[in-house]
Amino acid sequence: MLVPLSWLKEYVDIPLSTLELAERLTLAGLEEVGITRTGDWWEPDKIVVGQVVAVAPHPNADRLVLVDVVHSMDAPQRVVTGAPNLFKFKGRSVETGNLPVLKVAFAREGSLLVNAYSDQQPRPLTKLKKAKIRGIESRGMICSERELGLSEEHEGILLLPEDAPVGTPMQAYLSDDILEIDLTPDMARCLSLCGIAREVQALTTARLHLPADVDSAQGDDSAADYLVAEIADATLCHRFTGTLIRDVTVGPSPAWMQERLTKAGMRPINSIVDITNYVMLELGQPLHAFDYDLLVARAEGSGESHQAEPVKPTIIVRTAAPGEEIKTLDGQVRKLDESMLLITDKAGPIAIAGVMGGADTEVHEGTRNILLESATFDGINNRRTSQALRLHSEASYRFTRSIPATLNAIAARRAAHLMQQYSGGRVVPGIVDTYPLPQPEVTVYTSHSDVQRLLGLDLSLAQIREALQKLDFAVVERETVPTGAPEQATFGLAHATAEPVLEVTIPWHRLDIALPADLAEEVARVVGYDRVGETLLDTGLPPQRRNAVLETEENIRDILIGCGLQDTVNHTLTTSENHRKLLVTEERDTPLPPFIELTNALSPQRQVLRRDMMVSALENLAYNQRYAQRLAIFEIGRVYRPEDGDETLPDEDRRLCIALRGPRHPNTNENFLAPTSSLTESEVESFDFFDLKGIIETMLERLGFHESDYQFRAHPDSASFGPRCALLSLHGAYLGILGELHPKVRNAFGLGNERVALAEIHIGPFVQPSWRVSQMMPISVYPPVVEDLAFMVPEDVTQSRLRDAIINGGGDLLTRVELFDIYRGEPLPIGHKSLAYRVTYQSLDHGLSEKEVNRLRQRIIRNAEKATGGQLR
Repeated sequence: MLVPLSWLKEYVDIPLSTLELAERLTLAGLEEVGITRTGDWWEPDKIVVGQVVAVAPHPNADRLVLVDVVHSMDAPQRVVTGAPNLFKFKGRSVETGNLPVLKVAFAREGSLLVNAYSDQQPRPLTKLKKAKIRGIESRGMICSERELGLSEEHEGILLLPEDAPVGTPMQAYLSDDILEIDLTPDMARCLSLCGIAREVQALTTARLHLPADVDSAQGDDSAADYLVAEIADATLCHRFTGTLIRDVTVGPSPAWMQERLTKAGMRPINSIVDITNYVMLELGQPLHAFDYDLLVARAEGSGESHQAEPVKPTIIVRTAAPGEEIKTLDGQVRKLDESMLLITDKAGPIAIAGVMGGADTEVHEGTRNILLESATFDGINNRRTSQALRLHSEASYRFTRSIPATLNAIAARRAAHLMQQYSGGRVVPGIVDTYPLPQPEVTVYTSHSDVQRLLGLDLSLAQIREALQKLDFAVVERETVPTGAPEQATFGLAHATAEPVLEVTIPWHRLDIALPADLAEEVARVVGYDRVGETLLDTGLPPQRRNAVLETEENIRDILIGCGLQDTVNHTLTTSENHRKLLVTEERDTPLPPFIELTNALSPQRQVLRRDMMVSALENLAYNQRYAQRLAIFEIGRVYRPEDGDETLPDEDRRLCIALRGPRHPNTNENFLAPTSSLTESEVESFDFFDLKGIIETMLERLGFHESDYQFRAHPDSASFGPRCALLSLHGAYLGILGELHPKVRNAFGLGNERVALAEIHIGPFVQPSWRVSQMMPISVYPPVVEDLAFMVPEDVTQSRLRDAIINGGGDLLTRVELFDIYRGEPLPIGHKSLAYRVTYQSLDHGLSEKEVNRLRQRIIRNAEKATGGQLR
């Protein structure tokens, strides 16, 4: 919201400087986001108000004129200009009496002005020098709005009001401070100059002088003689008023009005449209002007006339019919649906209610009779219509934040009065007023203790009353809340106390007050948020309880980030087609299990809630492969399975998903997809199954689980993974799956030929009733014995199976077993492999003798031969 202070001062006396006012408004909830000072660079002694006293033709150019300007006590100064809006005065002068009063902005030689012909943005300033134009010397310039930096208007010079004092510096006469205020939705009442003036009056005790509610109607006829109005749904249109202004002359609006509209960010169009915009900015009520004669013509064409009676158009506020269209003022044909509210007549739509008018009844230069609409529409319906049509306007911006119905007639009378003044029209007596849903009078109660409880401020009842009265609230003190008071009016108020209460009647222009808490906020705004100090709760905090689920997940995050992975948050919404891609290796079309589907999906890629986190991880990899060569990511989130839940809610299982793709070792000089490593492509090792397995083992170890608590079991028959795939179990129960993605699945997601290692693990089994504390193990003071044992075993014997056999044979004195080599080839027989382990023996109470070590070794060898058929090499 742009607020020119020169305009605001018309409605309220401002006792503060611009900076002080901006700070006070900000502390009251109207945040100032910028201050623009127009004309602050104008030099007071060089750019002044001047008066044109003569306009003569240029002897050597048809498109130039010679203008004599008085700007001081000195003789008139002659300048050469090509301003087209002066050509009609050619050959006239003040002396001959045929030149009207023309006040201009005159720049003396040496003035700094905007270079109006520069393409640079913002346009630079340039110094005005004397020049000889077609043989005539010119030592000054009469300026356009662009040359003064006021707007982009450059078709003609800026003409000032007739009462502009000659010789006054333009900086003193026309410069202005413009506040830009950012308003929250509950501050919609301040989307007008009068609304902000009320705030300034309440915050500074300045005198308020709002425009008078004047009825300018003349004549013996009535608006009801010209118009009928109907509302089909009162919940969508609370009130519709129609005002008739006859015999207008459409032309430019007054210069002062155009200036104010420009400063407020609106483009002047013509006197009628400018007045509707002016009143909207002034009072906050959007208005729309129809060409009444075009409405009559439409009524005649629709067969609405009866016998010899004059045609009287019927305005109907209704929702759109199926397939209905309208051509709006911007020249676009809009397709409408049944939820959109329209202003129509018997011939069809003439406006989209509260959004934009129709082109068929637009006001134009030949318009003579005006139907002025002022109405109140449902904000939610208006917002949906505006968003659906992607059509946003100043009117819809206000209607979506609610407009008081009481304002309709006030704004209509104000606009009609201005049209009578500046367009020469006659306001027809009466207003066609259809008002099926009157605006209710709202009363709310508050008390001293309630305000103190909510704000922490110890204000007396008199201070609270004074603060509310500054905001135009009617306040009456009562001994207690009257019987039968609405529950909403006393919501949260302590009825048990016997203290007096304030009965507050809310003014019609405040639609945001409904609860006692709202009144407390108003009190805080008036006294100043800066006075609200820090206070402590008067009740003790509840006892702190540990959240085992949250602690477990945060611990997992810390561990995986420590392993070099990046935490991600993926979309939980995806498509069933992406789930089917995980099953592309199936020979037949396996039916998919049920999904939770969105009834109004905003995107084709976000239609169902995911059943597997692997889908989200693969979508992430596919999207980011264009930006990064190496991706090591994880996500902790939910999957949604309706068949596992109750009748109404799905099972929301929390899981961990890890995905690895690209080089195993990060390249610190990586620049997107351009490899800069000194290694050749064949030498760069990619992530594989064992990297993923090592990360999971590290996580389990850091979470406090021992090697004997979990097992990895080969699972080469998975539909989504290749041969390198394993099932993970914890204490014998299924925990998750990990492996390298099958090439067909990889290609289905567009991931190319590079390996992708993926894991999806349940988190629930990791959560402990009380957080797991790892037990400290005693440290032996006796030296360990370390030796290497290599076993030749059949190819089908897994490493974990042989390792378990070694551990069972070693007993308590075997403290560490580490696989360090796998070998296949000669001299080993075909179908066999060699697994080499480094084993450590150590006792807590004595040093091991050679005899004890030999006995341990033989026991391990026998156990390995018995369990796996392996032989010591």
